[in-house]
Amino acid sequence: MRRSLGAIVVWLVFGSFFAADIAAASFAGEPIAGSWLGTLDAGVKLRIVFHIERSADGKFSTTLDSPDQGAKGIRVDETTFADNSLRLTIKSLSGSFEGKLADGEINGKWTQAGASLPLVLKRTEKVPELARPQMPKKPYPYTEREVTYRNDQANITIAGTLTLPKTDKPCAAVLLITGSGAQDRDESLLGHKPFLVLADDITRRGIAVLRVDDRGVGGSTGDPSASTTSDLAGDVLAGVAFLKTCPEIDPQRIGLLGHSEGGLIAPLAASRSSDVKFIVLIAGPGVTGEEILYAQGELITRAAGAGDAAVKHQRALQEKMFAIAKEYDKQVAAAPQDMPPDPHETEEQIVALLTGLASFLPEDQRKDAEAKALAKARPILTPWFRYFLSYDPRPALAKVKCPVLAVIGERDLQVPPAQNMPELEKALKAAGNTDYTLRELPELNHLLQTCKTGSPTEYAEIEETIAPSALELIGTWIVQKTTR
Repeated sequence: MRRSLGAIVVWLVFGSFFAADIAAASFAGEPIAGSWLGTLDAGVKLRIVFHIERSADGKFSTTLDSPDQGAKGIRVDETTFADNSLRLTIKSLSGSFEGKLADGEINGKWTQAGASLPLVLKRTEKVPELARPQMPKKPYPYTEREVTYRNDQANITIAGTLTLPKTDKPCAAVLLITGSGAQDRDESLLGHKPFLVLADDITRRGIAVLRVDDRGVGGSTGDPSASTTSDLAGDVLAGVAFLKTCPEIDPQRIGLLGHSEGGLIAPLAASRSSDVKFIVLIAGPGVTGEEILYAQGELITRAAGAGDAAVKHQRALQEKMFAIAKEYDKQVAAAPQDMPPDPHETEEQIVALLTGLASFLPEDQRKDAEAKALAKARPILTPWFRYFLSYDPRPALAKVKCPVLAVIGERDLQVPPAQNMPELEKALKAAGNTDYTLRELPELNHLLQTCKTGSPTEYAEIEETIAPSALELIGTWIVQKTTR
């Protein structure tokens, strides 16, 4: 969901990485100058390339690429190299690398937000590039406009891109809503830009598309860590209000398309406003976040080759962590607004739970285990996660009267169709909604890619961003529901 459910697994394990573009050069006689490639294994394998230059006056200049996330040219703030030891600091990522050069390799570790992973760098002459054949290329056969608007209730500005078909009549429009985590307007993930591909396809069909940066990302203001799913539904309705002011848009034909957590937000927004005329849910949940995470955890653990014992252990650990988070949520609700409870004691409970036998490890390994546990504990206590854990989408779905298309990939391990499709249908029936379509799409994963297992570890490896069959289904349905 918000980068992720869509990426919540990766986010909870390690956090999100990178973004931007630059090239590298070498300095004759300098052993460290050049491009260095390594691979982080954070549940998903991510390649990292450091481009290190040294000028004639001896000063270093370094940039970082993350090819698997489509990010280039991230500034490295500090580069030091002495006695064959290299240290790189990237303040924008709260990250650093330390390693030792020996036998043509730099053996070290990457540290980010308190967690560390081993990283071995080797020289490379060719920086890897991802094949993404569906990426739209300019010039487009439609108009592209940069826009901003306000959510005055939340006192934030939202920035995005509005794509408009070339027509002299007001057209229908759809607003795209990203999955979990603070994401950009293209829902960029592991080198893919699903919302750019979707927007291009839908606009070519004669429908305007608005896609926006989430709070605190790109041109949008606000604090994503303090925002809940309910708050984000307010941002969506601010976007609908903005679209109604655009002369190119027919105010009676505005709808929403949400992916993953966006599939929670779209029905919530539609239940609050009759201005929403249709909704499309891609991998939209039909049960609480807690239920989703239990199912997700088991399926992904089994896809990684683990057996019953590992699944049982993980479930027990999740139950204990979620119980701590829900108890803290009760404390927050009961406390005066100007005197919220200190999360430090609750963080320590989760750290103690996660570190387990860390007290028997050597001191350096124990400290590393505790730092990793703290990096995982903090997101669990955020307002977003606490709200997501208990939020049940069914009451909002039971108020949705407009047309609904809900699709989930057959091999989606993050929002499993067997768990969620029946609940979506029950809720829509309870609403008395007679215009809904539910489809389980064969061989597709959480991102609607054609896949082998559905595991998140495959997302970056698959060249396809969205299966053409899924694009056709979604695009055709929207056109049908918006044609006068």
